[in-house]
Amino acid sequence: MTTLSQSQPLTKTSLFRNKIYTRVYCAYAAATFGDWFDTLAIQVLVGYRWQVSPLMLALIPVVNALPSVLLGSFAGVAADRLNKLKLMRICDLLTALLTLLVIFAPSMLWLLPLLMLRAVLSTFIVPAQQSLTRSIVREDQLLQATSWNGIVNQGSKIAGPLLGGLALSVLSPQWCILLNVFFRMGSYFLLLTVRNAETAGTDRAIEAVKEKGHPSETSSENKIPLRTMWREGWGLLLQSRLLLATMGFGLIGALVIQMIDFQFTSLFRTISPNQESYLGWMVAASGAGAILMIMALNKIKRTIGYGWKFGMGYALIGVPVGALGLLPHGVSVLPILLLGFILGLGNGLFMVTFNYCLQKETPSSMVGRVFGIQSTILGVVMIGAPLLGGLFVQMAGPERIFFCFGAAIALLGLLGILFGRVLWPVTKAQEKGDPAKETAAGI
Repeated sequence: MTTLSQSQPLTKTSLFRNKIYTRVYCAYAAATFGDWFDTLAIQVLVGYRWQVSPLMLALIPVVNALPSVLLGSFAGVAADRLNKLKLMRICDLLTALLTLLVIFAPSMLWLLPLLMLRAVLSTFIVPAQQSLTRSIVREDQLLQATSWNGIVNQGSKIAGPLLGGLALSVLSPQWCILLNVFFRMGSYFLLLTVRNAETAGTDRAIEAVKEKGHPSETSSENKIPLRTMWREGWGLLLQSRLLLATMGFGLIGALVIQMIDFQFTSLFRTISPNQESYLGWMVAASGAGAILMIMALNKIKRTIGYGWKFGMGYALIGVPVGALGLLPHGVSVLPILLLGFILGLGNGLFMVTFNYCLQKETPSSMVGRVFGIQSTILGVVMIGAPLLGGLFVQMAGPERIFFCFGAAIALLGLLGILFGRVLWPVTKAQEKGDPAKETAAGI
């Protein structure tokens, strides 16, 4: 039987020689690319075609977040306990079916429940995919795998909105949503070709026990009750200063960002009411900036503290968000592209740092639980924050709200830079640039 050590030579450039990771990665790429067709089409459908209010727009991220709040921790435990591949296959198949039903939704009253059911499946997919990645790649390839996951996510922001905007110029939003059905089915069939992933994950866990002596990472965890596994996940998070600081910093930033994240449609509808494509162009520019940042992070050899990375990430997000609120009516697409690109730089920097930290500093057997908890916490934020943001936009207008919230995000980034060494202390080994003793304070 093929094992991870047999299929993957010990070289730094061998990540894509791991056939299991390559197929899982391609399936993830197909699903993510389809999701961006879907997301843009739904925003154009409800924002421009149905002309719903900012508060109604805010209900879309709320129904997408509610399942994470109710099921996030359970989904994390399921990802650690169940067969991850089977779980992802089932979720892909059911997501394709629900997306097909979204096409025929005649109004928000039908659309919102369908989006909520689809979000239930996404709640299980995310920790399963993260946990599977952690188990099928070597420790020295973890940052590379995390970065490639980020690249496909951001790359889909370029190709998805660009091709989606082109498709929307000749097709209805419903046809663009149908494309997501095909991509989801493509992901499902790719996952069907994967074999021995769970065996490879077990081999990787056994190697980790031998190297690090973590008894909790053996296959005996399957005998642990679900409730105990759930408590262990929260216990690890609450006892780890680094993980707690990372989760808290991400939570505060998400609270502010999510207030305006789904209101870009309201903003562009105000400053450029006849340009439906501007939203797609901005998202594409943001994806390009994020990919450039992710590639740059992989080239940097020197250790950089988490405080600088988190802080600069938020600063590069906040400044363009605030500037978007100052754009005049009838603005051309060039300023939007520039600000979207800068926003993407910050998004890429924060995203890779955040995901790498959670994966790096969590035992491999508990990654699913930690990401499930993260999904729950973010879900709580996404229930209240979008509604508040929609209410603020409806009362004060999108331009003023974008400027104020952008300034708040930039200020949070500045605080992260100033107090980074307090939240994420740098060890002596890191200050000397010893990669063999690299710890959580930097990448």
